[in-house]
Amino acid sequence: MSLIKSISGIRGTIGGKPGDNLTPIDAVAFAAAYGSLLLEQNPNQRNTVVIGRDARPSGKMIQQLVQNTLMGLGIDIIDLGLSTTPTVAMAVPDLGAQGGIILTASHNPIEWNALKLLNEKGEFINAQQGQAVLKKATDNDFSFVGVNDLGRLTTHAHALENHIQAILALDYTQKEAIKKQGFKVVVDGVNSSGGVAIPQLLEQLGVETIKIHCTPNGIFPHNPEPLAVHLTDLSQAVIAHQADFGIAVDPDVDRLVFVDEKGVVFGEEYTLVACADYVLSKKLGPTVSNLSSSQALQVITAQYNQSYSAAAVGEVNVVEEMKKRQAIIGGEGNGGVILPELHYGRDALVGVALFLSLLTERQIAVSQLRATYPQFFMVKEKVTLTPTTDVDRILQAIAKAYPVEDVNTVDGVKIHFINQWVHLRKSNTEPIIRIYTEAPTEAEATDLAQDFKQQIIHLQ
Repeated sequence: MSLIKSISGIRGTIGGKPGDNLTPIDAVAFAAAYGSLLLEQNPNQRNTVVIGRDARPSGKMIQQLVQNTLMGLGIDIIDLGLSTTPTVAMAVPDLGAQGGIILTASHNPIEWNALKLLNEKGEFINAQQGQAVLKKATDNDFSFVGVNDLGRLTTHAHALENHIQAILALDYTQKEAIKKQGFKVVVDGVNSSGGVAIPQLLEQLGVETIKIHCTPNGIFPHNPEPLAVHLTDLSQAVIAHQADFGIAVDPDVDRLVFVDEKGVVFGEEYTLVACADYVLSKKLGPTVSNLSSSQALQVITAQYNQSYSAAAVGEVNVVEEMKKRQAIIGGEGNGGVILPELHYGRDALVGVALFLSLLTERQIAVSQLRATYPQFFMVKEKVTLTPTTDVDRILQAIAKAYPVEDVNTVDGVKIHFINQWVHLRKSNTEPIIRIYTEAPTEAEATDLAQDFKQQIIHLQ
């Protein structure tokens, strides 16, 4: 079974049987459920949904199914075509729409696709709305309109340019200073939307751009998750072209990773750290990341005498915490940067602009910048559970076993020790407990992960 339904959307592999994979029937049912929820929330008015997709081969098919379904409900569609997740998110309020859908399976391989659902603010729908969509899809709780009330389809060709112009207009973006630096950058667009969007932004910042894997045909040249193990082509290209650094994004361009001038990966956890360092140098205020993100952000934030807080894993949770704390920047350690002054969503493009502005101001190489940040190593492990395992009992037992430590139970169990931590989470999609650890050395992080892995196994 490769169909995963959650409060944040639906994703799965293309083909197969309805209910087991992401088939046309599943796409239609889920789109109809989402559209019906919008109609209930916005009665007695014409509803509009903005839709964009990444470059994967199934995108056009899924987009046509989703658009025609929504039009069958009487909802108007604004088609952005090939786009990025942050571009669609910004376009929703800009165009006065009631919702948005991004057709992308993010970092999943080519056989996957998904529907990411947005509200009228261009932010991911909340848990309550997500549950309502799931129930409607299960119950077939939707009704289509007659021929005289069908929705209309229009295209919008300027959303990406509007997105870029909004970034260039930020006070943080040192546009003219960046142009004078003569940066040379290699971009790995993983043959998706980022291969178009990132070079377009760099061009307007006067950055010489060498493109690899930037043909938006959706044929991923490597695993599309921007991890160090998948970025060897980028590292080699940075060295071969004697570039200042390299940029890698995932297929829908909400995750951002850098490679330094020596071909060494900067670290996805440190993308947000660097961007936050720059923003904090311009404007003081709180920062937020999720519980599984590096403590390096907390350290940097403290250096500016500002407060840091951690949210449950998931972009919608991070955004909620950012609003609560009035954070000036936040995001997730997977390379996701959220700058509220632009919009409340992870955005690789704004991350690039902030990073270039930081390098321009500090006048140092990327490797030198990385050396200025606290060094932490993260290890990720998991324990496979039996069908009868009481996960909640295990997590509660572990939390009680550390009464003198700082224990957070907002999302699973996170235990803070001196200079290191462990985070245990129950997976929503697999029968496993995920184990995340971080420590000043890789050996310490590995030992901590193995210790808690054995504790979980013993408690099963």
